[in-house]
Amino acid sequence: MATTRAALTDDDIRTLVKGATPDERAVAAHRLCRSIETATLSDEERTQAHEILRVMAADAAELVRRAVAVTLKNSSVVPRDVALTLARDVESVALPILGASPAFTDEDLAEIIRLGGPVRQVVIAKRPRVSQAVTAAIVEHGVERAVEAACANDNADFAELTLQRVIERFEQSERVLAAVAYRDALPVSVTERLIDMVGDAVRDHLLNHHAVSPELALQIAIGAKERATIDLVDQAGRTSDVRAFVAHLNKNQRLSASLLLRGMAHGHMTFLEWGLAELAGVPHHRTWLMIHDAGPLGLRAIYERAGLPARLYPAFRSGVDTFHSMEFDGGARDRERFQEKMLQRFLTQPTAASREDVDYLLEKMDRISSETRKSFRAEQSA
Repeated sequence: MATTRAALTDDDIRTLVKGATPDERAVAAHRLCRSIETATLSDEERTQAHEILRVMAADAAELVRRAVAVTLKNSSVVPRDVALTLARDVESVALPILGASPAFTDEDLAEIIRLGGPVRQVVIAKRPRVSQAVTAAIVEHGVERAVEAACANDNADFAELTLQRVIERFEQSERVLAAVAYRDALPVSVTERLIDMVGDAVRDHLLNHHAVSPELALQIAIGAKERATIDLVDQAGRTSDVRAFVAHLNKNQRLSASLLLRGMAHGHMTFLEWGLAELAGVPHHRTWLMIHDAGPLGLRAIYERAGLPARLYPAFRSGVDTFHSMEFDGGARDRERFQEKMLQRFLTQPTAASREDVDYLLEKMDRISSETRKSFRAEQSA
């Protein structure tokens, strides 16, 4: 063990075993843990290093055991049995290792959630990565604070059924429901269930950041939901099934020229393609060719077949031409910048759009610019 002895000095090992005070042994433990973490060890040396860790994890002094847990809380060198020993220790020792150590299996973490108490549950819920198996255990056995922490952790992976279970268990908890609502992504079924359970501010966030079904989007847009507003153009950009969305709008006589114009100007070209295909009764692939790859007359032909007003055709022509002249650049906030440029170019060209549509597009551009500035300031301060 020459290499290990060089890294883990005899003096440190001797102090660890025979140190007169906990402070001395804790300093030695810290140095040894750092050496174990950074040294290049053979399999035999690693086995012997693990034995040293077991000695430290069994030390009578809490200060020594805490030195191990804190120093190696993120380390992959900690063997599973040592991690479990530390996890069963007092909170000052257990919490650092529970918060990040990769040594635990999902089964280990689920068992600790079931038996370990609220404080350990919360720490596990905030780990840098939490699997679906672990979030399911938190939702089933965790206290309210732990479930809220897991839902607020966008690195925690939730199955759709687990999120439904959250709503069932904590339907009276505004904090938990809000944590679910503010997740980066939500299944449509969860979004729609939450809409009727949360306050106005959280409901507005749900509608402005998550997709809902075409049926509910239209129901809200025409005022069937109290105090709720929704932008059908935004929903058209979020839905995963644009074809079904436009079909539902058309069935309810809401697939108007104004809505298509707003969607196109906002950069939702797929929405325009499916919208024209639906109104014209032409397959999507043929509609796509007429819009994008059939020369200057293709768009006019599909536009007229869709029965849209002639006075708005120049506005659609301008929007399609603008779209073709632009490219994504692959940078940060690519989609937001693209939409802002699209709106700017569209609004600076002469069109026959109504004043209401122009006001709407100006408001959209202002909102995108504001969100871009906020994101930039957040990145600068990070």
